[in-house]
Amino acid sequence: MDAELKELAVSLFEIDAFKFGEFVTKVGLKTPIYFDLRVLVSHPKIMARLAKMLWTFAEEYPDVAQICGVPYTALPLATLISIDSNVPMLIKRKEAKAYGTKKIIEGNFKQGDNCVIIEDVVTSGSSVLETAHILRKEGLKVTEAFVVIDREQNGKQNIENYGIRVKSLYTTTRLLAYLLETNKITPKIVKDVTDYLLKFQAPIIPLQDKRLKIPFRIRASKAKNAIASKLFDLMESKQSTICLAADLTKADAVIELADLTGPHIVLFKTHVDILEDFSNDFIKRLKELAKKHNFLIMEDRKFADIGNTVSLQYEKGMYKIAEWADIVTVHAIAGQSIIDGLKNGLQKISEPRGLFILAEMSSKGALTIDEYALGAVTIAQSSDMVAGIVCQSNIFSNLGFVQLTPGVKLSQGSDNTGQQYNTPEFVVNSGADLAVIGRGRCTNL
Repeated sequence: MDAELKELAVSLFEIDAFKFGEFVTKVGLKTPIYFDLRVLVSHPKIMARLAKMLWTFAEEYPDVAQICGVPYTALPLATLISIDSNVPMLIKRKEAKAYGTKKIIEGNFKQGDNCVIIEDVVTSGSSVLETAHILRKEGLKVTEAFVVIDREQNGKQNIENYGIRVKSLYTTTRLLAYLLETNKITPKIVKDVTDYLLKFQAPIIPLQDKRLKIPFRIRASKAKNAIASKLFDLMESKQSTICLAADLTKADAVIELADLTGPHIVLFKTHVDILEDFSNDFIKRLKELAKKHNFLIMEDRKFADIGNTVSLQYEKGMYKIAEWADIVTVHAIAGQSIIDGLKNGLQKISEPRGLFILAEMSSKGALTIDEYALGAVTIAQSSDMVAGIVCQSNIFSNLGFVQLTPGVKLSQGSDNTGQQYNTPEFVVNSGADLAVIGRGRCTNL
């Protein structure tokens, strides 16, 4: 088996299924290692060998009734396994159909069927856990995941914490050893990759049922940021986990909405630059309502420039956001300097302020994935200005952070501009503390 794995590792290397050296991902992060098993579809013989070797793990689990490949790279592997082993296959959609049966799982199965998840690469484990959550919700048992490569960045531990055993053909360490033995890479590459893995570990994903049972008042004491602590206290006292998005273009309409919903929400989200009639009076009226109804204001500015520029955007200009917004949203793309820039913009502000780092977005095809999301969490951990993380899944373990999840609607679906919606139940099960509602018309406050 070891000799076969070594030979297959060389074959995968030669078709560029993984690369080593100085590499920049499509989201701009530098990494010495990159896996791309999507190229397998152009090499059917290698793909067939890989699928057959992956399925050898099933010898230990004779009661497998279904298999399910994580979309999309693992689907061809799962298909080959299904054909070769005659085990039925299920397909989990990226999102539920908005028509017909509105299924999110395609295929025939019975309640209680044991389903094995097939995955290509595990980093944080979130994709496997998301798939397992959907399968279990449909009544299937999920106790095993067969994986091609375990990147050794806490993904296996995260998955196994949820009662799913992980079997992988390769770990990154073993893969490096095989390729070094066959002179495909140098000792320097091994060191670079090893150092990278030690530095960029995925956060441990806490057990969701345990996390969601921790009272907000206790989590308030865990927060380093004063605004995060205040948010937790508001969620506790108002018994609300709603952030309302005011995507309106008239100042009076925004004020009317804030007055109507204020008693029921903890956070009011604005896009001040879409207002057609912005004025200082608008800010004054909004702050009065925030005080009257006891909610915080978040300007969803999504800062994404160099430190000096964001400092000026935050403090200066016609909007003077630093003067009135309790919270702002920030992209991680510029790195740590963007937080330093925002802090500089608060030199004349005495009130507490916080920011939310965008780690994952709810729009279709967003590039905020994999290493980008992990990098965003790493940046967030380093500053007491950060109140929380904007994300779609439970990718951090810090109980003092608020998880803010946008794209909430009473039914799953998407709009014609790429916004993807999930149900309140789904986002809570994905770790959300605060759910953003607005255009999705989730109106049962």
